[in-house]
Amino acid sequence: MSIIVPLATLGYLLLLYVGFCGQTERGRAGVRALDHFVNATVFNGYAWESISSHAWRERHRSWAKVVIWITNRFQTDHCRRANKREQPVVDLVLQKGLQNRTI
Repeated sequence: MSIIVPLATLGYLLLLYVGFCGQTERGRAGVRALDHFVNATVFNGYAWESISSHAWRERHRSWAKVVIWITNRFQTDHCRRANKREQPVVDLVLQKGLQNRTI
């Protein structure tokens, strides 16, 4: 566990560098991975789902209402569209039981 925090910090700094000076595709992939990581750790969501999609699923909760409100300032219906795009993946993973522990 003690190695994860320094690696996460290094990854974040690398993501900042790539975002400003590197390839756009690589920066977007890093932001997407960070989005999924934060969703899984901070919001107790699925690791294969974005914060936006998770917020739409949980739109009755106060934290989700804040996320939806913030994202609507940048893109109308962002969370709803993210959920529409990602929900089939969530359904498939749950149907196949891929979220269950394997070890």
